[in-house]
Amino acid sequence: MHVRAARPDDAEALRTAVSRAREATVFDDIGAPLLDVSAAGVREAAAEAEWSFLMEDEDGPVGVAIAHPDAETSTDEHGDDGDHEAELLALWVHPNHAGEGVAGELLARVASSVTDCGVETLRASVPADSPGATEFFSAHGFVHRGTRRGPAGDESIVVADVDALQ
Repeated sequence: MHVRAARPDDAEALRTAVSRAREATVFDDIGAPLLDVSAAGVREAAAEAEWSFLMEDEDGPVGVAIAHPDAETSTDEHGDDGDHEAELLALWVHPNHAGEGVAGELLARVASSVTDCGVETLRASVPADSPGATEFFSAHGFVHRGTRRGPAGDESIVVADVDALQ
């Protein structure tokens, strides 16, 4: 398996992989539909996100990660630029490849790319009622930052130092 930058023309292969997994969409990290896997949906996501990566094996896509930098950075009390952050918008792994390190490899690729752009922290949203997702992010070095009300209910905001993800 190998990871590469996703391209808009990956739409059909990704759509096929998701449908073979008996899913209709790629879900974000809180379980809400994020990516319409039609050709137009993947082209739109690849165009809007700064970092999109696809992991493939000989049969096609087995995972995808999409992240985007925050529009603004925080400023501390002394007027210095604060921590530059990016949000992990989607992380999907084909169910047949769960537990094979695909998600970890995709996270490492995202972390490597965001570091090159000065991003120091990667942020994700996790459903408060999803212990599996919470455990996954915790195992990959994410720590709880806070809780907010999202479209699917309460969600935890978790963050990780990108250096620890590489």
